[in-house]
Formats: sequence, structure tokens, C-alpha cells
Amino acid sequence: MVEQALLKTFCSNFVAYYKSHAAHVNIVGRNFGSDHKLLQKVYEDLQAEIDTLGELLRTIDSYFPTRLSDMLDDSDVLDDLEPDYGDGLDYIQQVYDDLETLIEVYLDLEEATDSREYNHIQNYAQDRVRALKKHCWMLGATLDGREIE
Repeated sequence: MVEQALLKTFCSNFVAYYKSHAAHVNIVGRNFGSDHKLLQKVYEDLQAEIDTLGELLRTIDSYFPTRLSDMLDDSDVLDDLEPDYGDGLDYIQQVYDDLETLIEVYLDLEEATDSREYNHIQNYAQDRVRALKKHCWMLGATLDGREIE
């Protein structure tokens, strides 16, 4: 159960990282500068967790996925980033939605690691929820006036 929850977290984080990085690179519009920087903070944070999650997998004698197709199959974050070359709000909404999904994945990881043996992973999951909620707050403030889905 812990292995599967951690693997799902790794894969979901990886897909969310990729999608937020793609949104960062492709965003256009009047608010390009601020939106570009905001999405950069998100993708850099998610990118930094790839190695940490991979190492946590190894601490429980599991392995880092080697196929992108396996990563997509084990992710709760869907591979569904729609191109939007308008004002950028659609990209920001999609990243926001992915982070909300990722929060749920980390909460599942926290629940799966509810034993003394895995308290280091549980503490990590709690810290990640806090960091992701901060990103959601910033993205949500950027979406102010638009109904958050």
C-alpha cells in the first residue's frame, strides 16, 4: 500500500511538473511577465521534488519508473493539457486543477504512511500539501473573478 501510494505520488508529481512547465513556456498575453514567473515558481517546485520522491521510493526498496507510459498510467494527474494561446488564464486554471489533484494524492500518501515506520514519508507529505496549497492560493488569486473549477 505504501509503495503504490508513493509511486502514484511520484508519477502524479512528474506529470504535474511537465504540464506546468509546458504552460510556463507556452503562455502568452498581456500578463505574460507575471504569469510566466508564477508558473515558473510552480514548475521549479514540482521539479525539485522528482529526485526527493525517487529517493523515497528507493528507501522502501522500490524503483523509479523507467517508462513514460507507466508514469502516465500511474498518475492521477491526467495528460490533458489543452493548448491555449490566449490570455493565459486557461493554462493557469489547468495548473491550478492539477495541483488540487496532487494535493489529494499527497493526502492519500499521508494516510498510507500512518505508521511509525513511515513517519518520515508522512511528514514529507504534510509539508508538500502545505507548499501546494500556497501555490493554489497564488494561482487562485491570479484567477480572481473567474470561477475556479
